[in-house]
Formats: sequence, C-alpha cells, structure tokens
Amino acid sequence: MKLYRFLSDDDTSAFCHKVSAALAKGWELHGSPTYAFDQANGVMRCGQAVVKEAAGEYSPDMKLGEQ
Repeated sequence: MKLYRFLSDDDTSAFCHKVSAALAKGWELHGSPTYAFDQANGVMRCGQAVVKEAAGEYSPDMKLGEQ
C-alpha cells in the first residue's frame, strides 16, 4: 500500500528536522514544498507531502508517523 502524509510547521529549523526525520524513516518527497503566510499567527508556514510504500492494508486508525 502507498501511504501519504502532509507535513507542516512554522518556517523554522523544526520543519526541516520534521521532513528529515520522515526521510530517515523511508518516506519520500512527493511534489514541491509549499510556503505561505499564516496571517492569524503572523508567521510563515512550510508544508511538504511525503509518501511511503508499506506492507499490510490501510486503516484510518493507523498512526502514519509511526510507519
């Protein structure tokens, strides 16, 4: 099965570490990153989709970050 996650965070090194941790666990980048101003909080936010092939069957109860 193919799993999909969308990672997002404020534009800080924490976002880069979040994506790097996913890559280290076998996730692959999917598409281009996004970058937008969060007016409500007054910060820039980043986003990146990642995908991963995994054994088994999909369930909405899965914790994708643990895959």
